Amino acid sequence: MTKETFMIRDVPVEDRPRERLIANGAASLSNHELLAIILRTGTKAESVLQIANRLLQAFEGLRLLKEASLEEITSIKGIGEAKAVQIMSALELGRRISQLKFEDRYVIRSPEDGANYVMEEMRFLTQEHFVCLYLNTKNQVLHKQTLFIGSLNASIVHPREVFKEAFRRSAASIICIHNHPSGDPGPSREDIDVTKRLAECGKILGIELLDHLIIGEKKFVSLKEKGYL
Repeated sequence: MTKETFMIRDVPVEDRPRERLIANGAASLSNHELLAIILRTGTKAESVLQIANRLLQAFEGLRLLKEASLEEITSIKGIGEAKAVQIMSALELGRRISQLKFEDRYVIRSPEDGANYVMEEMRFLTQEHFVCLYLNTKNQVLHKQTLFIGSLNASIVHPREVFKEAFRRSAASIICIHNHPSGDPGPSREDIDVTKRLAECGKILGIELLDHLIIGEKKFVSLKEKGYL
């Protein structure tokens, strides 16, 4: 078997791009390995890794490739229209991400800001939803995620799940929010206990729980303002 004809099946499983990405993360892969994952398959004559490598060589890297037209990309042997469209879509997503501005992110300066961010979405829910807002050092919302659905209790709202996402997002602080379908945002004993438990975990981990908001019918309660934080 010559170097020119090796196939992806000839590469040990643990060294294949997709498996390495799963094991070590996307940052561990080279540009041509990432392209190979996008392209997915090679041809009878070449592996997908070889095609990806030739593609980068033809455009002298990603800088020229991101400006290439459909016709220019499909001129590369082994890349048809479908693969070219996949490449262009991935590059466009990257371009859009690079243009995101921190100023576009919602800033939370008060309990009212946090409540307003979710009020219209959460006040009509017929089940309790436990949501976390993950913030950066400027109190800008990095991410919003629904972690649990159902009646709030300490066994359901586990700090591990709450703070796992905080580490993943490199969040400086979090705000927890849940709704009361009854429309009355008054905190229960369970709400208070969960809040104190999360606050204690946050202090240990260095990720502050800024507030726990309870959403009712066009009104809310801040457990921080109530003195529970």
